[in-house]
Amino acid sequence: MDNLNLTTLQRGQTMVNDVAIDAFAAGFRGSLLTSKDMNYNEARAIWNAMIDRRPGLIARCAGAADVVRAVRFARDNNLLVSVRGGGHGIAGNAVCDGGVVIDLSTMKSVRVDPQTRRARIEPGATLADVDKETLAFGLVLPTGINSTTGIAGLTLGGGFGWLTRKFGLTLDNLLSVDVVTADGELIKASETDKPDLFWALRGGGGNFGVVTSFEFKLNPLDTEVLAGLVVHPFADAEKVLKEYRQALEAAPDELTCWVVMRQAPPLPFLPAEWHGKEIVVLAMCYCGDVAAGEKAAARLRAIGKPIADIVGPMPFTGWQQAFDPLLTPGARNYWKSQDFASLSDAAIDVLLKAMRRLPGPECEIFIGHVGGAAGRVANEATAFPQRSSHFVMNVHARWRETGMDGSCVGWARELFEATKPHAVGTAYINFMPDDETDRVEAAYGANYARLAEIKRRYDPNNLFRMNQNVKPMATVRTA
Repeated sequence: MDNLNLTTLQRGQTMVNDVAIDAFAAGFRGSLLTSKDMNYNEARAIWNAMIDRRPGLIARCAGAADVVRAVRFARDNNLLVSVRGGGHGIAGNAVCDGGVVIDLSTMKSVRVDPQTRRARIEPGATLADVDKETLAFGLVLPTGINSTTGIAGLTLGGGFGWLTRKFGLTLDNLLSVDVVTADGELIKASETDKPDLFWALRGGGGNFGVVTSFEFKLNPLDTEVLAGLVVHPFADAEKVLKEYRQALEAAPDELTCWVVMRQAPPLPFLPAEWHGKEIVVLAMCYCGDVAAGEKAAARLRAIGKPIADIVGPMPFTGWQQAFDPLLTPGARNYWKSQDFASLSDAAIDVLLKAMRRLPGPECEIFIGHVGGAAGRVANEATAFPQRSSHFVMNVHARWRETGMDGSCVGWARELFEATKPHAVGTAYINFMPDDETDRVEAAYGANYARLAEIKRRYDPNNLFRMNQNVKPMATVRTA
């Protein structure tokens, strides 16, 4: 690109030399966008509309060589760096002000080898991209619950969803990565190549480099699963949640059931008189034989007197996209999350009190059901530490008008504080907003010191700090 003339791209208080900028642009195969480009605003927009940052340069990479060039350019000019995969992260760390966005969103290749049951996936792919390719061969990678989520951020932070109890976290299925480190080198990390770095990348987020390719093992799955929703009136919430908790005590790994509490959207299977009223939803998926799934889910479906029960056989790709309409881009979002070893009566009481004070029609509380295969991995086996959590709460405040910021954010924070006595203290970094930097060390628990040491070796100057940041060991506070 000729004459970038990046008047906003700054190194501290000093403008970056035009010669350096032109040299970077001349060897870059992808596209470079500045505020002068017509599609700049579209390129800097991400899923969470609360994030409104203006990078000096968006380097939309075409391949690993572009990523290497971008990292070296940012390092050599002491520029702030953010890395964008799917742009779906709640904290908004995919974009930065004034610096360089290393944009991987066009690197979307998914290559499946059905013989070895492996997939090679680029970091710009979404979960929908992954499912489309893997399920064509009767194979699947356990991921999240929203098909527009990017595979890169999901994997590096953990990755849990409908298949986690059967096949583990997304990162538990990771075999190797190609990663560009802070010194601008492309290296491979796996259990045998740079195993310390590979350990850190499985849960340590974007702290250690830019992954340009993921290699995953895949798992066999019929294209059809038993899945769907059972909807209850909120008046029955206490009974539903307590019986839900009991029903899951003997649940097989194939069965996962999440709870969603919110105002009912205008879903076609709900009677019109329930639209806009508070409801409790049991969202379940059985990833095995449908007849066996009917038996396994029977106790959950027998709870109370539901308004609607639409559980039945369906394509897994359809179920994976079922919540997409409620999570479209363009809304303002703020999350707070807790991990629970169990769903105690006291915790249920706190949740129900908060539900009676919903600040808006799109705000919700969901309880993710995990454990199973993911819980049978040792805490220290990967950087991801919270293996003992059986339930994950996400307080999802979502709204449209800036005038609602205070009430929605305040509601989420109040519920977070009220649930602290009932939680285990860890956190899922992919659910942490950008104001929780003081929570990172606690989120990793006993794994934090090892992460900080690996960070010191691979990124001593903290080039990759637009994330839930693990500071290099030399700067870890000792007080």
